[in-house]
Amino acid sequence: RARPAGLNPLGRGAGARGCGVGMGLGRGVQAGERPLRSPELCREAPPGPARPPRPFRVSLASAMADGCGSGRGPPCPGAAAALRRWEQLRRRAAAPWARGLLAVAAGLGLFYAGLRVALRLRDGLAGVTVFLSALTPKFYFALTVTSSFISGLIFVFEWWHFRKYGTSFIEQVSVSHLRPLIGGVENSPPAPAAFSAGENEANRQNMPECKMWRNPLNLFRGAEYSRYMWVTGKEPLTYYDMNLSAQDHQNFFTCDTDALRPSDTVMQKAWRERNPQARIKAAYQALELNNDCATAYVLLAEEEATTIVDAERYFKQALKAGEMIYRKSQNCHSQSPQHEAQLRRDTNVLVYVKRRLAMCARKLGRIRESVKMMRDLMKEFPLLSMLNIHENLLEALLELQAYADVQAVLAKYDDISLPKSAAICYTAALLKARAVSERFSPETAFKRGLSTAEINAVEAIHRAVEFNPHVPKYLLEMKSLVLPPEHILKRGDSEAVAYAFFHLQHWKRIEGALHLLHCTWEGTFRMIPYPLEKGHLFYPYPSCTETADRELLPTFHEVSVYPQKELPFFIHFTAGLCSFSAMLALLTHQFPELMVVFAKAYQCLTSAERDKLHRQLPLCTQRSYIK
Repeated sequence: RARPAGLNPLGRGAGARGCGVGMGLGRGVQAGERPLRSPELCREAPPGPARPPRPFRVSLASAMADGCGSGRGPPCPGAAAALRRWEQLRRRAAAPWARGLLAVAAGLGLFYAGLRVALRLRDGLAGVTVFLSALTPKFYFALTVTSSFISGLIFVFEWWHFRKYGTSFIEQVSVSHLRPLIGGVENSPPAPAAFSAGENEANRQNMPECKMWRNPLNLFRGAEYSRYMWVTGKEPLTYYDMNLSAQDHQNFFTCDTDALRPSDTVMQKAWRERNPQARIKAAYQALELNNDCATAYVLLAEEEATTIVDAERYFKQALKAGEMIYRKSQNCHSQSPQHEAQLRRDTNVLVYVKRRLAMCARKLGRIRESVKMMRDLMKEFPLLSMLNIHENLLEALLELQAYADVQAVLAKYDDISLPKSAAICYTAALLKARAVSERFSPETAFKRGLSTAEINAVEAIHRAVEFNPHVPKYLLEMKSLVLPPEHILKRGDSEAVAYAFFHLQHWKRIEGALHLLHCTWEGTFRMIPYPLEKGHLFYPYPSCTETADRELLPTFHEVSVYPQKELPFFIHFTAGLCSFSAMLALLTHQFPELMVVFAKAYQCLTSAERDKLHRQLPLCTQRSYIK
């Protein structure tokens, strides 16, 4: 009987690529035979992209056992048997008796390993004992000498590294390299994203910056710094300091219109020269081009003049030329932005020249003339307070002993909104100490207590010491002074050197002022136990001062460090090890027989301890196994 087309009741072969899933018969389609399909499959597929065939979900074990891809048997006949054996082995291993057997085997292995390690340790100790008993005093002497030498080298290197960088080399290597290897985690600062923009701005404003300031009382290069170098053979200025001065000169004495005047073009190149002779030669070239070049006279006064009198003569010529150029710039400053820039440049030149002339008068003994010039300069250019001309005025008034005028200047500039300086803080302390220093006595103050005036003086000293803790050592002559640099770092050692260099004589002139400072200045540190984290009247002390001061001060000067860093543990350890080894070497060399007796006694003690340890090791191993 003919079957209807398209019927396949037995569900055989689904094509040459089918998997035998119907009834397990799946013989495939023979060559030249039309495949049988159901009426639903015979319908035309709708137009569009062809849908991929739906995959069969067949387990790995079934696929390996039944085969897939051809309708025939599995590709590897032994795969099913291997899987069955693995399943049987896994079920047997999960049985309780199998687990107990494995635990017994592991215990026996550990017991054997422990006994073997104990025996090896005993043999090793016995060999070491034989080796040590055969040594001679010469070996001990050589050993101690070598140990002392190595310890001494480590100690010297550690001390040098600490003095130069302020940290212990061994400690730094341990924290940086060894700690991550053993799993330590370094404390990293919080990410900036964890704070809001307002907090970041507040932190940035509260953070004191290590800004370099022009020293208002800086000396003359030719008349003072060069003479010091000729006499002592030591360079008083560092390259970093002179480079900052060159940048200041370019900012003060140059502008965009210098290319229009040949003399100013030559001076613009002269300020960039590193060689002093080249700068002086360029200044003379500028004067040949223009006899009224004020900046050329300024350079000659600063660097070529070998006396203050010669420097004053050059500055007077610069003042004459500068006033003439300044009047011309005032008449045409509103014509263009270039003329405004030229007026600012000419103003800077005029102010600089008048200030240096006042300083020349101060150095030549004409103090009242110097005070008048400074007062006139401050009245004529009140907006140039950032030049700190008032500090020059304070020093000149102190030389005149006009303490009422000094107090008036302090009342104007010792304000909370203005930046402080060591000159302002210590001058205020000097005036308050002057009122009580003559009658001050530590014994009397301890008995009856401090009066109101004495309390004010002590508080003023504490305030000054907190601002710059380096100054008292120079005022009390506990440290030697050097020539002050041309730039200073506020609250740093460079500012302390600059202040003490000019103001030490004023403290000595007031009787009892240094004695009061000596009795009270160290009490400041009890008020600020952690100066780098929190201050009392000022911001926390900046931690960048030491590095900046080393760049500003000469190499032969020992930079003052605050707060004083403690010696690292490894320096003490290497020093003790070096000393102990050297002592042993010396005793062994001087008293060999006595040291042999001590060595044998020590050997007997250690042998008794080792024997006791050997007797206890097997017992401890057995007890741990029984437990």
